Amino acid sequence: MTDQPQIPEGEIPVKPTSASRTTLSHIMTGNDTNLLGTVHGGVIMKLVDDAAGAVAGRHSGGPAVTASMDEMVFLEPVRVGDLVHVRAQVNWTGRSSMEVGVRVMAERWNESTPAQQVGSAYLVFAAVDEDGKPRRVPQVAPETERDKRRYQEAQIRRTHRLARRRAIKELREQRAAEGIDD
Repeated sequence: MTDQPQIPEGEIPVKPTSASRTTLSHIMTGNDTNLLGTVHGGVIMKLVDDAAGAVAGRHSGGPAVTASMDEMVFLEPVRVGDLVHVRAQVNWTGRSSMEVGVRVMAERWNESTPAQQVGSAYLVFAAVDEDGKPRRVPQVAPETERDKRRYQEAQIRRTHRLARRRAIKELREQRAAEGIDD
């Protein structure tokens, strides 16, 4: 059970983007490697989900669960010894859902160069109550021009996710109506 007061119907609180922005940092070890000797993509994905979950919980003021992960992109390999920084923020909010944008940066342990971007992802989280039912989230207020761009891009991604879901559902219904069982 959360200590959050219930939001009266019609009242939508607002939180600035910076209120829940966070960075999770982790040093990569030999336990994190794949068969090629670089850090396993699944390890990076877990860090991404952990950081995004922390941001979603912080923004919503309680539990939030991963609903989807979009566009996980790996730009460069991560190596043992690298200090990985996973930066996350809420880009967009709906009634009970939030899109969290994540940027993965790596500092090479043996180089004196700035951290470079090695990955990025977008995740959708749903805020839930103690019974696992959706609950309302504060609206996000973009603060900078970059935040405003991210908000607009998130709306486009949401439109595409919903259209894709509808198209797949319609195709499956059509195939079922034609007696195609797969």
